[in-house]
Amino acid sequence: MLGEYTAAALLASVAVVLLETTLLRTGLFRRGRYWAAMAIVLAFQVLVDGWLTKAAAPIVHYSAEATSGVRVPWDIPVEDFGFGFALATLTLLLWERHRRDGEHA
Repeated sequence: MLGEYTAAALLASVAVVLLETTLLRTGLFRRGRYWAAMAIVLAFQVLVDGWLTKAAAPIVHYSAEATSGVRVPWDIPVEDFGFGFALATLTLLLWERHRRDGEHA
């Protein structure tokens, strides 16, 4: 059975992808600039999340039952990357949708 944090991270990631592919259809996933932005987000997420979850002295503690237990790199729960993807992507999708709606007004 999936832990609640794992399930929520998967649900958030899948929901954002489905939102783009079925409703918003902004074409964001086909743009190199999007993937470059996601690489930047990932780089900073690794730095900050790695510091927050480091095994030697974690600031943020996760319940073992709530996560998958997979931690890469520097003891970052893999679920954090799913949430990072979902949050950054949703923000960019809504921004792009708002921009397009403004052009058609």
